[in-house]
Amino acid sequence: MADHNALPLVILAEKFASLPGIGMKSAQRLAYHVMSMDDEAVEEFAQALLDAKKNVHKCKCCQNLTEKELCPICSDDERDRRIICVVESPKDVTAFERTREYNGVYHVLHGLLSPMDGITPDKLSIRELLARVGDGSVQEVIMATNPTVEGDATALYIANLLKPLGIRVTRLAFGLPVGGILEYADEVTLYKALENRNNM
Repeated sequence: MADHNALPLVILAEKFASLPGIGMKSAQRLAYHVMSMDDEAVEEFAQALLDAKKNVHKCKCCQNLTEKELCPICSDDERDRRIICVVESPKDVTAFERTREYNGVYHVLHGLLSPMDGITPDKLSIRELLARVGDGSVQEVIMATNPTVEGDATALYIANLLKPLGIRVTRLAFGLPVGGILEYADEVTLYKALENRNNM
C-alpha cells in the first residue's frame, strides 16, 4: 500500500497478504472492507479468530482438527477402524468425506516430506500413525497423499515403515492428474481413485 495510507491499515493488509492464496491487491481490498464494517462485526471477526486458535486442536487419535478430545469421525462407532486413510491435511479429510463412500478412519500428517524445506519425518505425525497400527487391528493403510514428488516420497517412506508389520499398504489409483490437489477434486474422481487404489 502507498505511503499515504495509515500505518495500521498497511499492517492489516500485510497480515492478510501473509495468508496463503492472498495477494497484496486482495489483501488491500480485505483491509478496506474491514474498515467499512461496524465495530461489533469487527469484534466478532476478531473473536472468531481467537476462539478458533484457542479451542481447535489435533484429535488425539487421527491428528485431524477438532474442538473435542476426539474428532467426530474417531468418535463414530460405525466407522471401520481396520482401514486408515493417510492424508496430508485436514482439508483432504473434508474432500474424502464429501464422496460419502469411504467408511474407514483417517490419519492427518500435517505436511509432506520435503528435506529442502526442512520438513523431515519428525515434523509430521508419522510416529502417531505407527502407534495406531501397533495394536494389530489395522488391516490396510491407504496412502492418499497428492500425486506430487513430495506426496509420492512421503507415501513410499511410510509404506516402507508399515510393510514389515504385515499391513497392506495401498496407494490411490490416481484418476487425479499428476500434480493435482485433492482438495479441488470432484467427488466422483475421488471415489474412483479410492475404489481403484493399488498395492504399494
